Amino acid sequence: MLPTKDYDARTTMYLEGKKMEDVTSSSPSVCPVLHDMNLENRSGRNEFFPEDSFKSWGDYGKAFMKTPFRLKDRMFTRSNDYMEIVEMKARSSHQMKKTLSWWDLIWFGIGAVLGSGIFVLTGLEAREEAGPAVVLSYVVSGTAALLSVFCYTEFAVEIPVAGGSFAYLRVELGDFVAFIAAGNILLEYVIGAAAVARSWTSYFATLCNKNPDDFRIIVHKMNPDYGHLDPIAVIALIAIAILAIFSTKASSVFNKIATILHLFVIVFIIVVGLINANPENYSSFAPFGTRGIFKASAVLFFAYIGFDAVSTMAEETKNPGRDIPIGLVGSMVIITFIYCLLASTLCLMQNYKTVDINAPFSVAFSSIGWGWAKYIVALGALKGMTTVLLVNVVGASRYLTHISRTHMMPPWFALVHEKTGTPLNATIAMVISTAMVAFFTDLRILSNLLSISTLFIFMLVAVGILVRRYYSTGITTKENQIKLIVCVVLIIGSSCGMSGYRAMSDGWIGWAVTAPLWLLGTGGVWFLVPEVKKPKVWGVPLVPWLPSFSIAINIFLLGSIDKDSYIRFGIWSGILLIYYVLIGLHASYDASKEVESRHCMAQYVDKEIKNVEEECKKLEVGQLAKEEELGTKV
Repeated sequence: MLPTKDYDARTTMYLEGKKMEDVTSSSPSVCPVLHDMNLENRSGRNEFFPEDSFKSWGDYGKAFMKTPFRLKDRMFTRSNDYMEIVEMKARSSHQMKKTLSWWDLIWFGIGAVLGSGIFVLTGLEAREEAGPAVVLSYVVSGTAALLSVFCYTEFAVEIPVAGGSFAYLRVELGDFVAFIAAGNILLEYVIGAAAVARSWTSYFATLCNKNPDDFRIIVHKMNPDYGHLDPIAVIALIAIAILAIFSTKASSVFNKIATILHLFVIVFIIVVGLINANPENYSSFAPFGTRGIFKASAVLFFAYIGFDAVSTMAEETKNPGRDIPIGLVGSMVIITFIYCLLASTLCLMQNYKTVDINAPFSVAFSSIGWGWAKYIVALGALKGMTTVLLVNVVGASRYLTHISRTHMMPPWFALVHEKTGTPLNATIAMVISTAMVAFFTDLRILSNLLSISTLFIFMLVAVGILVRRYYSTGITTKENQIKLIVCVVLIIGSSCGMSGYRAMSDGWIGWAVTAPLWLLGTGGVWFLVPEVKKPKVWGVPLVPWLPSFSIAINIFLLGSIDKDSYIRFGIWSGILLIYYVLIGLHASYDASKEVESRHCMAQYVDKEIKNVEEECKKLEVGQLAKEEELGTKV
């Protein structure tokens, strides 16, 4: 039972018509989550682990003994739209400022994607994996990216929060899957920014007419993959972080200006490159066959990452229902078209065997006698990579902010600065992590590992769309739930079969078995499972076919990545599981149960308040009756 004095105070406030903010600040029950955050932020509780399980070693020992029970609870617990949109945002102390329009998002999308892969990996993949057919590799990876964009867009419109795919998966697939995805999301951003930062050094060296290693510290006793230390990359990241911390709108303005200049350079490359094209360079179009095309497309998927960072800006968008679809889909169509033009131009200018793997476009211009043009190309590439780094840092910090709101990461990272309206702590943490990786690690290692994390997350988001449309607690029957599970497992299993068979054989027997199974799984969802949830504003077209194809193509591309990258991915996933079992599980469990207990308290108080209101009304009615009776007697 509640203390009588406390209860009476709250009841009196309610009946006297106090303002909601007064009730919130005085009553932990009427608005439990907001009250808790107000209290927490006023008292300056910025500890890394404020949860009950970490108050002492004894408390932690008791919590750890309950790990199996808690793990089961978290694996089968799903969040909901309201929790992510309202209650999670309240844990950041201050709100992010809504300053972005669809125009801003298109420029952020172009700035986030255009520049990283095309200037970094095109030369490498054309020379070693695909030859001139690298343009087809871009078509394949662009198609996969566009399918993922559709899935992201529906989620971003329905759940416009900074958490991006982490928040979407938490709602549809539960806390445990969301955490594994969250770890890979953070890895994706750290590695992506580190790769671009190291490439920034390469093009900066070209601009200065130097070799990239002239700006790096070579440690001969270290493994060559980690012994070329890159201080320029670290400096570039720090400069970008300062801008990202200052203001999201200022970042948007800078991004627009830099991207416009970058597009002028791209037009220059395409026009001049095609004027100097040599059709004989296309005489051997696909020297490595279809296997090389798909292998290159898996790595070149790196060129399309960044659009998911735009989805994390939904919380700062003025009209998410209109702005996000235009911004995400529009920017991806433009980017795919530009990528194909640039890849074709490069291989027409220069034979794929002589393409430079560090600065392909700059060296290509030197090969046709336009040596001076390499400086324009290098400057354009630097501008493109700078905007990629900017959007990466902005997106990564917002992912970490929302993950920390759930207490899976320390809630200290979730705080939003009062004056700038940006997540200061999360931005600094992500930049430090990225700078450490960029300082040591070679580009090839970064790009392969990055593609695994990205494709894995995009596949999960597509699964999340199927779950969102065809499953709803309390509405979907047990029979339909089983049908959905069987069909989704069939889709994923057949996609894995196609991917594995393609990696091992050029035959057709495996396709004859796995492709019909994929059709059976997708058709099963379409015919046998009723759709229980329609998007309110914007939705993925051709459901379940489009999300199912997105699952298939993402898994198919995963089969083209080398074994060593999977080993590194497995090691990272193991580290994530250890962290989750030791810390993240218990912190998020405590935070979740605390919210649930407050909701129970709120429901109890609301019920008691209604009882008091009814009693008051009865008293008022009785009083009026007595007054009428006395008046009649007089």
